Amino acid sequence: MSGPRDVVLVSLEPWDDVWRRNQHLAAGLLRQDPVLRMLVVEPPADPVHDVVRRARPRPGRGLRPGPALDGVAGERLWLLQPTKWLPRKVDPGGDRRRARAVRAAATRLGLHRPLLWANDPAAAQLEALTGWDTVYDVTDDWASARRTPAEHGRVVAGEGHLLATAREVTVCSPALAARKGTGRAVTLVTNGVDVDAYRRALPRPDDLPAGPTAVYVGTLHRDRLDVDLCLRTQAALGDDARLVLVGPVALDRADTERLHAGGVSLTGARPFTDVPAYLQHATVLVVPHVVDEFTDGLDPLKLYEYRAAGRPVVATPVAGFREAAGPQVTVIDGESFAGAVRAATLGTPVPSVPAADVPTWASQVALFTSVLGRAGARPSAATPR
Repeated sequence: MSGPRDVVLVSLEPWDDVWRRNQHLAAGLLRQDPVLRMLVVEPPADPVHDVVRRARPRPGRGLRPGPALDGVAGERLWLLQPTKWLPRKVDPGGDRRRARAVRAAATRLGLHRPLLWANDPAAAQLEALTGWDTVYDVTDDWASARRTPAEHGRVVAGEGHLLATAREVTVCSPALAARKGTGRAVTLVTNGVDVDAYRRALPRPDDLPAGPTAVYVGTLHRDRLDVDLCLRTQAALGDDARLVLVGPVALDRADTERLHAGGVSLTGARPFTDVPAYLQHATVLVVPHVVDEFTDGLDPLKLYEYRAAGRPVVATPVAGFREAAGPQVTVIDGESFAGAVRAATLGTPVPSVPAADVPTWASQVALFTSVLGRAGARPSAATPR
């Protein structure tokens, strides 16, 4: 970037041990710029929703220093988790109030005129309040996801505002480039992987079931995961092998209980540093994804992780894997998926063949840095609000 510019990232995910695109890019930015400071705004805690889903209600954790990162000296990473005390239909001013809280936290940290890295369309409220130079980083097409009419309307309005006002727009997949680039220029910044982490031989995880395994890594969410297909796959494997789902469980209780009852193994969230071991020791890697307009806009992080691990893959015809079909990647429709997984899991053992040309996080950080530099270098027509 041309001169140090602090960054406020409004993220779709919390900062935890399950690293996704945001954490990899943010950590890379902080490592390469020794004076850069960053405030990551996490999704707000929702105590009312916690009560509805029978979880213990808790408020947001507020402003606090981020965890220590290798290669990042000093307190340059900060986290902010606000609280959504009431539903929007009861408290329509909540989003605006939380935007003011973010602005106040940035001021408290001395982040003057930072770049706004908007991953969540809800960041439109913050851009409208502050006029900060903005990069809108589109990683999911939430406008095509199945949501209530009110939530869909909020997403469309927020995204429309950001597409109109952002200095730069990045997208993670060619499909999103086609959808979001109709009225303005966008830059493709795909996901990547830490290749070195997959080149080190690691011991088999203790909670990976003995015997042949078909392993899926990723957040378990109805927007992506085909729960019924998972159950059919485990039924096809029977007692001969186990379907293992590794990742945070964002399913409702009924789906989770169905998977357990069907014999599917759910490990829950695992630190990103542990993921390579699960992939290295899988008999086959699987992608039992829903195929629809939403998933067709994704650039699955697991595509890069699976390619780096080099184990055989069976996937439904979703974006990314569809284009990667070949000797190591079988792309097959949902009707034939379970049988293909059984054949791959119980057939002749296949050696690992790690891909040689998989994009790395280092290359994607360099590309994203150039985008931030352009956004910060342009003369801004906006004035502080």
